[in-house]
Amino acid sequence: MYEIIAETSFSAAHHLRDYQGSCERVHGHNWLVRAFVQCEQLNELGLGIDFRDLRAHLREAVAPLDHADLNEAFTGAKGNPSSENIARHLFDTLSKRINDGRCRIARVEVQETPGSCAAYFE
Repeated sequence: MYEIIAETSFSAAHHLRDYQGSCERVHGHNWLVRAFVQCEQLNELGLGIDFRDLRAHLREAVAPLDHADLNEAFTGAKGNPSSENIARHLFDTLSKRINDGRCRIARVEVQETPGSCAAYFE
């Protein structure tokens, strides 16, 4: 099994609804996102997935979140715009773009501050 990893970042504001503490107030982060792709076989060039392609998919997935109020995107069933829910949202978005029977998104990590990271995987 091969694992290919790419990362990108975005800046956005959010607040955690019904949270008791400072995170209940609007604040922002420079979020770091890592996407992990697993491939059992390499293509004819010896690549699992081209880093350029993976980074492009990752940038496209985070583009709607960049410089946004994440509470506008995360409503209802999507819940609070927590790192955990953002990781799941990006996992689902990237799965639709990348999973092809040979490669699949294995894990997405979202770091809102240095030392504080949440991940989603299935």
